[in-house]
Amino acid sequence: MKTSLMSRVTSFMSILSLLLILSPNSFSQRDETMDNESPIDGVTFRFIESNGIRMRIAESGDSGPLILFAHGWPESWYNWRHQMKFFSAAGYRVVAPDMRGYGESDKPDNVDDYDIYHLADDMVGILDALGEEQAIMVGHDWGSIVAWHSVLIHPERFSALVAMSVPYGGRATQSPMVGWQNTFKDNFYYILYHNEPDGAAEAEYDSDPMSLISRLYLSPDSPREAPEITDPSRSAGGFIGRLGAPISLPDWLGQEDLNYVVGQFEKSGFRGGVNYYRNFGRNWDITEELTNTRVTVPTLFIAGERDVVIAGASKEQLSGAMSRVVDNLHDVLLIPEIGHWVQQEAPDETNQAMSDFLKAYDLLP
Repeated sequence: MKTSLMSRVTSFMSILSLLLILSPNSFSQRDETMDNESPIDGVTFRFIESNGIRMRIAESGDSGPLILFAHGWPESWYNWRHQMKFFSAAGYRVVAPDMRGYGESDKPDNVDDYDIYHLADDMVGILDALGEEQAIMVGHDWGSIVAWHSVLIHPERFSALVAMSVPYGGRATQSPMVGWQNTFKDNFYYILYHNEPDGAAEAEYDSDPMSLISRLYLSPDSPREAPEITDPSRSAGGFIGRLGAPISLPDWLGQEDLNYVVGQFEKSGFRGGVNYYRNFGRNWDITEELTNTRVTVPTLFIAGERDVVIAGASKEQLSGAMSRVVDNLHDVLLIPEIGHWVQQEAPDETNQAMSDFLKAYDLLP
């Protein structure tokens, strides 16, 4: 593997190139859904105490191996709806929290409270609250970063890992913030935008959640309008105007689905999720002890073949990079013609791959 690709996969920088993929615009007014009522049959909500905060969890099933799903940005427990229905029907106990800072879960004011140790400890706290010794850890996007680090920091609490979209090749040799600042300088980059101290990013997103999320939740070939902002300089404006508005929604995303997720952010705001990005530098600073730590649980990696996070890397390249730090990399599945939102764009393929993986390691109900 070329050095440039290896560093791209092994650093947090490559891990989150993701959001430059997408685009779309405003749609009809959303329907109000009561936050204490799940929109998915068989899925219920409750609050638990985890790692010093209150978290809302969506759950289904009360027996069988626990599968713990961690969502990314800008996502919700609801982004796991297809997996929750499939695996609860198969006899698993499934739980998807509103991650720290999202939805109905607590949103600490202190930015440092969103560092990777807090996030990984939240996952273990959920297990403790549920009375479970172990779980199958599943993550997508930022949830994948949390999932990787949860099994690195607390390997005894997890029986397997499914990471989606975001690969891990070990701790980077320098802070990703340094690389981004040197690369983009005065040009716009959404992660640097999220790190601006005046809260400009969440102010922009809070002002129009529908425009942001509808422009992000697209497939690679989704039709979209031209972006309003084409000047690459940071001073030209924020993020939403750089994403072309959608001409239509992709077939995997219904209007009700979009409305539900947007509604969650209309109530919670975006600051909590943006604070994850504000910890990129801190995460690198505080994880030196993980430099030589390996992932010891069986691991499956799934991504869309056209997900910009993997930047065109092949199965062989990704396998080579992750195998340097993963003892048991079961498989790397790249689903053709699929983009970043893999568990929603290709739910059947995703569920089948997960099911086969769990069967291979006798992690069955």
